Amino acid sequence: MTLSDKIALVTGGSTGIGRAIAEILISAGAKVAITGRDRGRLDATSSEIGAYPIQADVSKEDDVDRTYRMLLAEFGDLDILINNAGVGLFKPLVEMELANFERVMATNVTGAMLMGRGAARIFVDRNGGNIVNIASTASLRGAPSGTAYMTSKFALRGMTECWRAELRKHNVRVMQVNPSEVITPFAETAGLSQADHPSKLRSEDIAHMVKAVLEMNERGFTTELTVFATNPIT
Repeated sequence: MTLSDKIALVTGGSTGIGRAIAEILISAGAKVAITGRDRGRLDATSSEIGAYPIQADVSKEDDVDRTYRMLLAEFGDLDILINNAGVGLFKPLVEMELANFERVMATNVTGAMLMGRGAARIFVDRNGGNIVNIASTASLRGAPSGTAYMTSKFALRGMTECWRAELRKHNVRVMQVNPSEVITPFAETAGLSQADHPSKLRSEDIAHMVKAVLEMNERGFTTELTVFATNPIT
């Protein structure tokens, strides 16, 4: 698929991986809208990279519905959804609070579903489209303190497979990208310590792979792609 003049929507596009994806799509000629909850950060990023800003919380149905109304009013169509918005929380099971568990699931699972549903309605009607779910290597294995975050990514992986089976007959490509550790603000907000190292992944590495799977000829698609750092010395 040629990205020039394609219309893309990137959730969580103000920082980190989402911002890098939006930037690389814009550099390829796409028209890009980004969502984010923080108005100031959203506006600053949009101004810097040339994206259309939509302040929204993906876990709120009214916000999602408004996102699609604003997108279609601005661009008239949609070719690509990048489901990137996500939050993290890492705690032992015995310390897990219900409210925090539900907060992670609301964004990472319910939010992805609501955004995917909105895109699917457009794509089924037009008989074509692309959904890329940004998951994690956490969707492939469990680990201590991963009850909330890893469970949410396992669920996202399951939804990806369901959507792929359901939407393929409508010429909709549903793809998943699984980054391992990436140096972004995510770790700090999730309560994780993160030691930087030159060999660890950067947001632009993941953005490059998203661009690559989208640019594949539309007769085929990459169902799932996992990206590890070569030698991430800690």
